Amino acid sequence: FLRWVGESSEQHLIVAWLIIAARRASNDDKKQLIDNVDCFIFDCDGVIWRGDSVIDGVPETLDMLRAMGKRLVFVTNNSTKSRAGYLGKFTGLGLNVNAEEIYSSSYAAAAYLESINFNKKVYVIGESGILEELDLKGIQHLGGPGDADKVVALKKGEYMEHDEDVGAVVVGFDRYINYYKIQYATLCIRENPGCLFIATNRDAVTHLTDAQEWAGNGSMVGAIAGSTKREPITVGKPAEFMLDNIARTFGLQRQQICMVGDRLDTDILFGKNGGLTTCLVLSGVTDEETLLSPDNSVHPDYYMSQLSELLTVKEP
Repeated sequence: FLRWVGESSEQHLIVAWLIIAARRASNDDKKQLIDNVDCFIFDCDGVIWRGDSVIDGVPETLDMLRAMGKRLVFVTNNSTKSRAGYLGKFTGLGLNVNAEEIYSSSYAAAAYLESINFNKKVYVIGESGILEELDLKGIQHLGGPGDADKVVALKKGEYMEHDEDVGAVVVGFDRYINYYKIQYATLCIRENPGCLFIATNRDAVTHLTDAQEWAGNGSMVGAIAGSTKREPITVGKPAEFMLDNIARTFGLQRQQICMVGDRLDTDILFGKNGGLTTCLVLSGVTDEETLLSPDNSVHPDYYMSQLSELLTVKEP
């Protein structure tokens, strides 16, 4: 991806920047990557599947890596399903994955609360995945899908009560977000002393279908951040908590891990911040033009069109 641009020092710097910042993985790079890495962490949306369709060559690639003795972990910032729910999706797409290999941001939210010995109630903006993971940790909760049909009339003198025992508000992707939920979360965070504000992620957009990008959880988190004037604790990518939990669970050193994702601002930043090898695939949110733009400051170690390019190193 080099184009001769002239003799000036500034133009030479542009060429040098392109060489350093963007490295499309060669066959030798892919072989070295597989030889040097013991564990691959994969984002799901845009890497493994798009919407409800598996990306070409993914099943064969995962089978090859397993046959080579690699540990595989699948992470997703989508909190609408629990780990059990995602296992059903993997199975339905014909992918052989175990539940313990799946790390959703819904699980990360529950695991974070468990890690701080949380013993109050949680108000949830989000869907069933968060509730299921909280149940598995024995954490009391309210809100979620149960508040989907609640309406605020804003009649004269209307006053909303809220549960003073709520000690955390968890905000995940919610197709049924409404003003009632926003107000309830706002009251808990602003009026309950010490109430935590937790975001499963702050993704701007997400691939909910294979037809287009949709507004992501960043839009829901932004509403609560705006009304409370508070910034959340983020537990999904690119936050440190999820990586710490994965490395501790599987007894891995960070130099043994490669993060493979389709987003620069979450997946690749997650890997870079955590000291991992990083590989961007162009099968999801990020295109090559964005990656190679001088405005981009997040650079993967390698990039390729899609995950199945790793099949080129398969032994004949």
